[in-house]
Amino acid sequence: MTARPANAHQARLLRLLRDAGPSSRAQLGDQIELSRSKLAVEIDRLLQTGLVVGDGFAASRGGRRSHNVRLAPELRFLGVDIGATSLDVAVTGPELEILGHLTERMDVREGPVAVCEQVLSMAEKLRNAGLAEHFDGAGIGVPGPVRFPDGVPVAPPIMPGWDGFPIREVLSQELGCPIMVDNDVNLMALGEQHAGVAHSVHDFICVKIGTGIGCGVVADGKVHRGATGSAGDIGHIQVEVDGRQCPCGNRGCLEAYFGGAALARDAEQAARDGRSVELASRLNAAGTLTASDVAAAASAGDVASLDLIRQGGARAGQVIAALVSFFNPALVVIGGGVTGLGHTLLASIRTQVYRQSLPLATGNLPIVLGELGPVAGVTGAARLISDHLFSYTPT
Repeated sequence: MTARPANAHQARLLRLLRDAGPSSRAQLGDQIELSRSKLAVEIDRLLQTGLVVGDGFAASRGGRRSHNVRLAPELRFLGVDIGATSLDVAVTGPELEILGHLTERMDVREGPVAVCEQVLSMAEKLRNAGLAEHFDGAGIGVPGPVRFPDGVPVAPPIMPGWDGFPIREVLSQELGCPIMVDNDVNLMALGEQHAGVAHSVHDFICVKIGTGIGCGVVADGKVHRGATGSAGDIGHIQVEVDGRQCPCGNRGCLEAYFGGAALARDAEQAARDGRSVELASRLNAAGTLTASDVAAAASAGDVASLDLIRQGGARAGQVIAALVSFFNPALVVIGGGVTGLGHTLLASIRTQVYRQSLPLATGNLPIVLGELGPVAGVTGAARLISDHLFSYTPT
């Protein structure tokens, strides 16, 4: 995509067409503060750029029938969600509808070169499947803090070798398109905002419980990243003074007690201590345990697994309760790989938040699981890059 909006009105029109789909000129006029003649001029200019195409006549609203317009159907965005242990890559159309989605196992500790090569390989598979001849832009999520203006990871605790790696420049050169990079939980929040449970909410928090724990903060409809890009790094809030050692170097952090890695470690300990026959059986069969094993054991009624989930949920709820009292969101979304633990986890978090936070903050506060599951991150990544491309900054 070589063309970009020439002014703020065109940028607004492009975003409206992305979010609402094909619309008539009259419908667009209802949503944007322009005279009919000025609106016609801006739409005609967008038609000339090729970003927008005609889409037949709209239904009559009385008088002359209006013409429909839509985003160019050949626009393609690439969404990449790099997790600690898995990699999701998807290609979307202009309205961020997912046309193809791949998931592969991956260890982020292998370093940026190996992971970027896997990203490029998966993108090529999608291209070879006929889903895209090119990519107009790509959004990338990584499981650690990002200096957002530069698209650079900064001292990510679970990503050795990634500090300062120019992932945006490297992948932009290889893919031949503009790229934006952000923390993975911010992209999950964007995904749920665009097409998920937070679609109609302007102030919410999205807590991702995967290998680690992070939080996306959306205020007045926009992701709040903070002064340096580290807003929402709740996994390293202390929940126990002089507690367990955390990978970040501190002690007593939430991530040291809950999240996929901590849960697997505690489950293995429970199996070895003889507290769970079910977990011991799974450990003997596989040699290791994961959060999925705990979820399966809990579903089978394993008491030790249920206790681990409830204890972890209470720890997470302790931190979320503080966020609720501070930020007063309209919604709390829980997502990430550990949400396979289901309603036992959700009930534990809800109990802690409703007990600990002020009634004024929790009286009408839904705490829910995310709707998009494994495609939340890639949807948010496509939303991120399309927001960038459908924007106008005066020079």
